Amino acid sequence: MVQRIMLNETSYHGSGAIAEIPNEIAARGFKKAFVASDPDLVKFGITAKVTDLLDAAQVPYEVYSDIKPNPTIENVQHGVEAFKASGADCIVAIGGGSSMDTSKAIGIIIANPEFEDVRSLEGVAPTKNPCTPIIAVPTTAGTAAEVTINYVITDVERKRKFVCVDPHDMPVVAVVDPDMMATMPVGLTAATGMDALTHAIEGYTTKAAWAMTDMFHLEAIRLIAQNLRDAVAEAKSGEPGSGREGMALAEYIAGMGFSNVGLGIAHSMAHTLGAVYDTPHGVACAMALPIVMEFNASETGEKYREIARAMGVAGVDDMSQDEYRAAAVAAVAKLGQDVGIPTKVDGLKEEDLDFLSESAHADACAPGNPRDASVEDIKNLFRKLM
Repeated sequence: MVQRIMLNETSYHGSGAIAEIPNEIAARGFKKAFVASDPDLVKFGITAKVTDLLDAAQVPYEVYSDIKPNPTIENVQHGVEAFKASGADCIVAIGGGSSMDTSKAIGIIIANPEFEDVRSLEGVAPTKNPCTPIIAVPTTAGTAAEVTINYVITDVERKRKFVCVDPHDMPVVAVVDPDMMATMPVGLTAATGMDALTHAIEGYTTKAAWAMTDMFHLEAIRLIAQNLRDAVAEAKSGEPGSGREGMALAEYIAGMGFSNVGLGIAHSMAHTLGAVYDTPHGVACAMALPIVMEFNASETGEKYREIARAMGVAGVDDMSQDEYRAAAVAAVAKLGQDVGIPTKVDGLKEEDLDFLSESAHADACAPGNPRDASVEDIKNLFRKLM
């Protein structure tokens, strides 16, 4: 079977990596940057860490900050018009998944105007041209949108999120600088870290997983288990440390894997919870992950033994299959609890379960789940979050 791996043309990692952005813009012959960043990052001076470098290098740019959490169709449409008016020829996306997903959708439509109806991008759209070049600068350690071919848009009218999978949306450059993540609050540090863990575990167990992506995912699980608690502690204290650096690397490595093999129904459930209840994506993933792992266990062979080992569980080689599967689930649940993730969804109602379950079942991530799940199966999983 032929396997495919798609990654950025170039990526930079480590403290101070953002200094390479003006060099990349010059080397690629770009004339003006469209700096897409959310308003809080602009307000608190995080975006300025990059625009100050552009100023010093005399790179023209325009800041676009109409970025919303869980970006909507309307946000994308507004961004497309703003980009057209700006005269820019590249995008510098600074932020979490919202900034990068909005930028990907804008860039795709600019390069493929026949897809100006944002809904037409759902699933695997047959776009022909690479998107407007994106230099992606994550400020959270979780989404890995800087290295994936995926983005997610919210359809407010239909109360659903839809996943777009398009090799043409891959940022040409990723700049993973832990200094850009230093001001993440505690809750966001925890939620995005658990999102990264969900990427790694679902990517490792998905139907399309293979040797190279397994390598990425297991290392990401190991790094997250070692570093997420420390990263949360650093966020609480305001002191720098190795936890954030470890998480910056872990989330990127997880993205290298799952972008190429897909995810599972924990993400399907999270997308639906975000669309209906506005549950933060990382929180929704973290709540769904242990119950989905338990559901999937029978179809995962020996993989939970390696998950348990990567999570730091001792003695896995002396455990039975049932024991190491239970240990893997327990270790994941314990990490979520330790970093403050709730176990129940506020406001989740029985009368919403049909819609939630049908939406999750139709989600683009669902077919990759290692165990086929019916609408009724997913409904029972949602009940465990009530």
